[in-house]
Amino acid sequence: MLPTELIDELMRFRAERDWEQFHTPRNLAISLSLEASEVLELFQWRDPRGEAMQEVLPRLRDEIADVAVYLTYLCRDLDIDLEQAVRSKMEQNRQKYPVALSKGSARNTPN
Repeated sequence: MLPTELIDELMRFRAERDWEQFHTPRNLAISLSLEASEVLELFQWRDPRGEAMQEVLPRLRDEIADVAVYLTYLCRDLDIDLEQAVRSKMEQNRQKYPVALSKGSARNTPN
């Protein structure tokens, strides 16, 4: 969850450029998915660790930031409280994946 002042800065940035007209929920969802795919692309065909991860990290930070920006726009535009949505989902996951049945097992991880 981003701090309020950063969210306000993102909203000003977008408003100054008059981009709201292009940021329909559909377009934001597509952009969010594309940026998330760019995160995934950094790991395609390799599993960077150690020094290799350090090489990937700058671009990974940028791509994660892009994901956060589009998610923030989408939540703001649809009046979704991201923190509350995450808390609600965590409660659902606690019920669906109790520790006794899930600890140490990847078989029942949330999707």
